[in-house]
Parts: sequence; C-alpha cells; structure tokens
Amino acid sequence: MRHLPLLFLLLLCTSVRAQMSDAKPRGDDYGSGPFEQLIIRGAILINGNLAPPTGPVDIVVEGNRIVSVQTVGFPGVPIDSAGRPPLRPGGREIDASGMYVLPGFVDMHGHTGGNAQGTTPDYVYKLWLGHGITTVREPGSFNGLEWTLDHRRRSATNEIAAPRILAYTGFGMGRKEPFTTAEEVRLWVRANQEKGSDGIKFFGARPDLMQAALEENKKLGLRSAMHHAQMDVGRWNVLHSARAGLTTMEHWYGLPEALFEDRRVQDYPVDYNYQNEEHRFGEAGNLWQQAAAPYSEHWNAVMNELLELDFTLNPTFNIYDANRDVMRARNADWHAEYTLPSLMKFYAPSRVSHGSYWHHWGTEQEVNWKENYRLWMTFVNEYKNRGGRVTAGSDSGYIYQLYGFGYIRELELLREAGFHPLEVVQAATLNGAEALGMEDRIGTVEAGKLADLVIVGDNPLADLKVLYGTGTTRLTEDNEVTTTEGIRYTIKDGIVYDAVKLREAVKAMVREAKAE
Repeated sequence: MRHLPLLFLLLLCTSVRAQMSDAKPRGDDYGSGPFEQLIIRGAILINGNLAPPTGPVDIVVEGNRIVSVQTVGFPGVPIDSAGRPPLRPGGREIDASGMYVLPGFVDMHGHTGGNAQGTTPDYVYKLWLGHGITTVREPGSFNGLEWTLDHRRRSATNEIAAPRILAYTGFGMGRKEPFTTAEEVRLWVRANQEKGSDGIKFFGARPDLMQAALEENKKLGLRSAMHHAQMDVGRWNVLHSARAGLTTMEHWYGLPEALFEDRRVQDYPVDYNYQNEEHRFGEAGNLWQQAAAPYSEHWNAVMNELLELDFTLNPTFNIYDANRDVMRARNADWHAEYTLPSLMKFYAPSRVSHGSYWHHWGTEQEVNWKENYRLWMTFVNEYKNRGGRVTAGSDSGYIYQLYGFGYIRELELLREAGFHPLEVVQAATLNGAEALGMEDRIGTVEAGKLADLVIVGDNPLADLKVLYGTGTTRLTEDNEVTTTEGIRYTIKDGIVYDAVKLREAVKAMVREAKAE
C-alpha cells in the first residue's frame, strides 16, 4: 500500500488498527422482527422515484419483504377500515397516521471509525440506524477486510444492530510491497474478488496500474470508488477513471483537474507540502477557481462525456463543510450529547490527526472555500439536471462531522446545491441503490423490495432538519419552544428499530465516557 498517499494511509491505519472490536449481539432491546406480517398504517409516502408525496397508505411487509403499498383513503377524511389490508393473528401494526415514510437511506461513503477517534462499531452503527441509514458502503475497509466482511455477514443475518454493509477493499490492501506491473495488479484484483469483497476503493496510482485495476475489476463485475488524491491526480484525473470503468468518484478531487484549460497542475505555492494538511486543505479551497468557468465549452465537454459514461458523482459535501465556517461545525447542537470526548479531541487542531488541520484557519480560507462550494455545487446540480446520477455519502468521523448527523447535513447541502427536496430523497435512496447495483432490492418503497423504511413524524420535504437526531426547534401557539422528535423508526430488512431508543443509547455511551 506504499503507492497510496502515505500520510493519509498512516493516519487511517493508525486510527483503526488497534480497534478490531466486534459489534455486540443485537438483543431484543435493539430491534424486533422480522414479523410474519407487519403493517404500517396511514402514512404519507415519500418515495425515492421523484413521485410526489401520497397518502394515507398502508404498507404491508411479510418477513423482510414489502408485499403491498395500498392507498386507503384521502387526507382529512376518516379511513374506512373495510378497505384496508387485514392484520393476521400474530402480526404487528405501526400507527403512522400523519407521519411520513421514506425508503431506507443509503450512505455511499461510511467509515466505521477507529481507535484514534475512540469509537466502537456499536456507537457508529446506532448513530447510522438512528438517522435512517439502512445501507452503508464502507470504502476502504480500514478495520481490515476480514473484519468488515464478518460484520457484513452479521448484519445480513441481523445478529447485530447495524445497517447493511458493502465492503470495498483499499487498493493494494494486504500487500507488503507496492505494485510494479499491471499483471501484479490484475492478480490482486482477482484475489480481492475471491475473498468476497464488493469492490475497490482507490486513491490513485501510476496510470498503467490504474488502467489495469479498473478494467479487471469491471470485467469481474465488481464496482469501484475513488478519491483522486493529489499525489497522482496530475497524471490520472476523473475523466481517465471514468473511461477505464470507475463506478463513482468520491468528494471532488480529480474533477477540477479534468476541467483545467490553461494549466495542467494545481497552482501550488512553492513552499507547499502535502504532508502538511493545512497546506493540502487550504490550497484545495482555491482549486475550483482554477478550473474552466461554468457552462463554458470545456466545462460542458467534460460533463457530457461523464454523462455518456453513466458516471456517478458522490460529492460528500458535508465532510468539507467546516472549511466554510469552523465555528459553526465545532459547536453543532449534537456534539454536547452525541459526540464522544475522544472524538472531539480527534477533531481539534493536530499535526498528526487526519482532517484536524485548523492550525491557522481564518476568514481568508473560509471565504475561499465558500467560493469553492459555489462552483462545485454548480457542476453537481447541473450534472443532475442533465440526467446524471448523484448520490449521498457522509465520510463522517472527521472534520467535525458526526456519524448519522453528517449524513443528514449532506442532504441539506444537496438542497443548497439546488436539488428539489424530492431530488434529495432520490439521491439518498434510489440513486445510491443504482450505483451499488441493488436497485432491484432497495431504493424505493414497492412490492418485492426489501423492507428498508424510515418513519418520521414531520415532513422532511418542508424541512430536512426534522431528520436530525436532535430534531429542530419549533414554537407553539402558546409561545412555548419545543423540539421535533427526529426519526421515529428505522426499519432495515424487516427489523423494526426504535430510532429514539438507539440515539438514547448513544447518549448514554457519551455520558459514561465523560464520567470516566
């Protein structure tokens, strides 16, 4: 793995190598079912297919599959019970009258944390499930592929309270020496498939090695993700990857470089050092301003080619959000009760913790990053408008972004980019399912698909903040300040999780850690 960005790998491996703890068995306290029959009654359905909300509907689940979605009346009119699907003996009902049901969320970029952050799998999984995330792509499997595969299996059998997991191996993981030939790469890719991996996460490598890896991986029917790290992006940008068969680009690295018109390399200061993360992230805030202007000939040419290749953008806007306003991110509402003290320490300025680069961060850097976002969001929104696939991923555990909460922030940022709220839901559900090749099983609420559902008491199309575990502030007619409840239930694979109870368990973990 020496061919990958050294600092990044050292930091990641240091953060996870010592963890290796396993998630605890689920137990009856965390999730019940699946049931012979489960009926969710009277909900308003917000599907992942751009259809407008509709309801009331009754959703019937048998085991882990949806068997019917039935319209049972009209808003404001009493429902005639004679026209509703009957509950069989031993079945369970959830009264979702006036509540909203969505497909389970797909987090396309979810790391499980590690020793440096002081996190455990149970902490991370509960935060994910507590925010409606029922499927997670783990890009890199930095706890070790065998560890991730074991947790994938235990989640699939519902032995643990966890989202469905897809394990992507870090390119070169398991090798003691760097790749030197394309044949070595192809052998590793085939061995990776034999181990049971779902795909590969790349950071970059020599062009001939990247070409061989992506071609072989695609030929085997596996999928791929790539963070186009600066150490190799000068020779291999997003266009090269997409042409070679990459499934999704992560973040935004590699895309501005493909959009360069009057240069071939980022305008690095002469004293730049990639190992200094303040340099890395500070200068990254200037990168989109060096790319072709929106809607220009070259800008359109790059976009059109990516669209023709059916390429997927997974922007992870939230993980860089702190760069625009560190104080806001550092003081987010959820940190007090949900963020472990060890994780807050990991976020703080540090020369060695990945993503903790706030050494001399101020107004100039934040202004640059705000412009960076404006240009970046313009590309992503237009890509979506022209029919391109955009997904939702969080990459939480770094840069003041907390598991679960960071994913909901990602949905807000897609909205900021110009997505209609229904398009945000599509990015979070069906688009992720398609990018994973799982659209026949998840991504929408319809008969025959897995019972992955999110139930929330308030309308997320009107305000995505109601999906946060901390809820959002409301004022009553009596001038009393209240807070919405957040997601009420997360149903994964037919298992009904009380999302409030999951989040309370996380709060208890944090209180215990603070007491120690």
